[in-house]
Amino acid sequence: MLIHPTAERLRGLGLNAMAQAFTELLGVSEAAALSREDWLGLLVDREATSRENSRLARRLREARLRQAAVIEDTDFRTPRGLDRAMFLRLAGCGWIREHSHVVITGPTGVGKSWLACALGHKACREGYSVLYKRAPRLFADLATARGEGRLPRMMAAIERTRLLIIDDWGPEPLSAEQRRDLLEIVDDRYDRGSLLITSQVPANRWHDLVGDLTLGDAIVDRIIHRAHRIELKGASLRQRQAGNDALTDKAGE
Repeated sequence: MLIHPTAERLRGLGLNAMAQAFTELLGVSEAAALSREDWLGLLVDREATSRENSRLARRLREARLRQAAVIEDTDFRTPRGLDRAMFLRLAGCGWIREHSHVVITGPTGVGKSWLACALGHKACREGYSVLYKRAPRLFADLATARGEGRLPRMMAAIERTRLLIIDDWGPEPLSAEQRRDLLEIVDDRYDRGSLLITSQVPANRWHDLVGDLTLGDAIVDRIIHRAHRIELKGASLRQRQAGNDALTDKAGE
């Protein structure tokens, strides 16, 4: 059998994972008992898995998630108002398919950003494009793009993204330019994409963040009326962990 030429031909066709699997199977004595259909199935499965892993790695790289958070590591034991059933439903990403939004509010340190990144990671695993931006960085990038004449291109890229995560919005009110940019982003999401917004400011005070009554109604209503809301409460998880570490250190003295 022409072992190496066949593997090289597969690589020449861009089927690198299939070529690697082909070479490995030839070195396994048990593989001789496999039917041609089983051989082909194993080779195709290896190539398909490799390509999906590559696509996932690219989506995660482009998402730029701030934290390495995954749904499976979610803490449901600490009391902070996180409804397990609701969060796991959101992890199914049906809300993204329906072009709905998610709003996560609560005080500092209760895990808003972590939960947002976990949902973003799951969206990448489900095949959706994701972009994570802290609110101050998003508006700074938009201002820079405007000054450099790149704003339409940047807005088009954001519009093509299925899930835009805006983390840590507030508490400073928006400027006139920021209000217009946010309204355009929210409008572009309608029936085409989803938003996930986290904020220390309760949603019923978001009109104050916008800083303009008319635009506040236009922006906030477009988000809230299609949003699943998670309202967290309680003490900072970071402070709680620091306290636990201190108790552990004291117990070890």
